[in-house]
Amino acid sequence: MIIWPRGNNASMNHVQRTPCEAANSGGPRVNCTQAVGDLPVTRGRRRAQYLAMDKEDDSPSNPSDLADQPAAGEDACPVREITLAQEIIDNLPYAVMVLLGSAILLIGLGAWRWAAGGAYFAYGLVGMLWIIVFLCPHCQFFDTRLCPCGYGRIAAKLRSRQDGDRFAEKFRRHIPVIVPLWLIPPAAGVIVLVRQFSAAVLVLVVAFAINSFLILPLVSRKYGCARCPQKESCPWMGRGAR
Repeated sequence: MIIWPRGNNASMNHVQRTPCEAANSGGPRVNCTQAVGDLPVTRGRRRAQYLAMDKEDDSPSNPSDLADQPAAGEDACPVREITLAQEIIDNLPYAVMVLLGSAILLIGLGAWRWAAGGAYFAYGLVGMLWIIVFLCPHCQFFDTRLCPCGYGRIAAKLRSRQDGDRFAEKFRRHIPVIVPLWLIPPAAGVIVLVRQFSAAVLVLVVAFAINSFLILPLVSRKYGCARCPQKESCPWMGRGAR
C-alpha cells in the first residue's frame, strides 16, 4: 500500500507495507494471523496507524483518503471471521460421535446401560471442556472470532492467554485425555455383537466408525485445522495430511 505524502518534502515513492504484506512479499506465504497478531488489519486499524505516524511527524495529513483504500492484507492474506454456522459445522461431527457412542452403550449394555451411556456422554462434555481450558489458551486464535470451533472465545472466559510457543507440547499432553472417546463405543459394540447379535447395535457401530474415523478427521483437517496459524507445528496436522 502507498501511504499518502505527509508535508511538502515527502516523496510519492515512499511505500509503507503492513507486517502482513511484508511477510507475504517474496518467499513462502505465511498466515496473516502470524504476521499481524490476533486481529485482522482493518481500515480502522490502518486509519489509527496512519494518524499515529502523522502525529509523530507533526506534518499535515489527509487520513480521510485512507478510508477509500482497501484494508491492508485483504488481497495478500485475507482473514475472515468465523460465523455461527461454520462453528456448528466444525463441532457437529464431535457431537454426533458422542451421541452415537452413548446410544451404543444405552442399547447394548443391558442393566448397566443408563450408567454407561450417561457416563460416556458426560465424558464427552468434560473432554471438550478439558481441551478448552488446557489447550485453547495456547492457541493464536484464543479470544478471537477466527477460531473454527468457537472454543477460543469460551476459553477466554475461563483462563487468560498462555504461551503460544507451547501449543504443540500442550497438544501432545492433553489430546490423549479424549482419545478413549473414539475407542470405548466400538469396543463395547463388538463385545455386544459377539455375545448376542443386534442389528441396531451393528448399525450404530458402523455409523459411529464412519463419523468418528472418516468424517470427523476429514472435517478437522480440511476445514477447521486448514486455517490454523499453528498447523505447521501441530502434532495432528504435522503428520503430513493437508
